[in-house]
Amino acid sequence: MNRRDLLAGSLAAGAALALPASVPARAESANLRDRKLFEIAKRAQAKAGSLLWRTDYVGVADFGLRSSEPRFHFVNLEAGSVQSYLVSHGDGSDPEHDGWLNWFSNEPDSHCTSEGTYMTYGWYTGRFGTSIRLEGLDESNSNALDRAIVMHRAAYAEPAHVERWGRLGRSNGCFAMGEEQFKLALLQLGGGRVLHAGSYGITEDGSEIKRPAQREGEIRPLTKKPLRGEEILQPGVF
Repeated sequence: MNRRDLLAGSLAAGAALALPASVPARAESANLRDRKLFEIAKRAQAKAGSLLWRTDYVGVADFGLRSSEPRFHFVNLEAGSVQSYLVSHGDGSDPEHDGWLNWFSNEPDSHCTSEGTYMTYGWYTGRFGTSIRLEGLDESNSNALDRAIVMHRAAYAEPAHVERWGRLGRSNGCFAMGEEQFKLALLQLGGGRVLHAGSYGITEDGSEIKRPAQREGEIRPLTKKPLRGEEILQPGVF
């Protein structure tokens, strides 16, 4: 049995714990940004279907915003509320390190962030301590498990890093968050929920922005090797 079968089996074993989908009417009367996030979250849950253990929280990472902005949203569909925090993107998606994600990629060794819907699996202890394993549900993030794309804590994803440098540091493609923010992820996005990554640029008032245009051909994504040697332990830390 391969790793995906084992993970899928562990989800199936916990299916009896699943809660019924419940989106209260008050969610529909929230502000424009939250209404847009609710729709993204519900589409992500629909994609996961019977794999879901829980239908309360959905994580939505909006990489259309700069890394200095709170762009990781914990969308509570049952309570009709949204909490927003910082999250890092991959250095392959932002090689000039200006805080903007230029592109997504699903390629191994690209160090890029991948777009699409992910299933959250169990916790494990890795290089960054407790981390949440992710499985990509789309063709655009189908290599997530093999690429070891996970959620984890990192010093370069702390709010203090933005205060000092004006942007977060970068991961190798993982969803890196600060210590306190990641504790929320462990509680609210633990195994059997979904996380969706896209580029929407939805601001606090619900309007949508586009990142500053880059010059064509100026920047190219990584292909087989990282920018600085074979391994980057904490990319983006100055």
